[in-house]
Amino acid sequence: MMNSERIFIVGDVHGCLDMLRRLMDKIDWRPNQDNLIFLGDYIDRGKESKGVIDYILDLKKESSRVQCIMGNHENILLDFLNTGEPRLLIINGGIPTLESYQAANDNEDDPLIPPEHVAFFKDLIPYIELEDYYVVHAGFRPGVPIEDQSLEDLIWIREPFIFSNHDFGKTVIFGHTPIAEPLMMDNKIGLDTGAVYGNRLTCLELPRMKFHSVEA
Repeated sequence: MMNSERIFIVGDVHGCLDMLRRLMDKIDWRPNQDNLIFLGDYIDRGKESKGVIDYILDLKKESSRVQCIMGNHENILLDFLNTGEPRLLIINGGIPTLESYQAANDNEDDPLIPPEHVAFFKDLIPYIELEDYYVVHAGFRPGVPIEDQSLEDLIWIREPFIFSNHDFGKTVIFGHTPIAEPLMMDNKIGLDTGAVYGNRLTCLELPRMKFHSVEA
């Protein structure tokens, strides 16, 4: 990694578009020099899920250095689109997501979720390996080789990962589990600081190990 190159890793957004915009203004991301990684859970619970996806798609058009990880909420939405079964979507805060798309749909003959957005959800990646870090939505199951981890664990795991001191070979940067402050442990760094619950949206800047955040 070049000395002038920075990596920004953004925690769970959950439809909080205004917070995301303010965070991006604060970190001074340089599209042609800096890498930008999103930890997943762009949608649900918050009111502006569609707007968040529009915003991230604009960032991706601006720079090839934007990478987006799959969260459990995106996976739930894909399952809903595939099966039409709404139960898991509803109990996980998906109604505001559907409402945000419905409000922007001027033509009833058009699909509720635009094809560009569906393609975005389908193209999300399970995790990213950096020189000194793994970046993943929820975490890893201790004792399982990274290449053998299940998608279910990558996007859903909580206690077996959170409470583990297992050495994964690299520090794991993750979201998914909301906490008031960034979690710093020898083997992991947690970045979901509960933006949608009235707390903060947090970003980690590497290699400086500097946290940036904005209040709800």
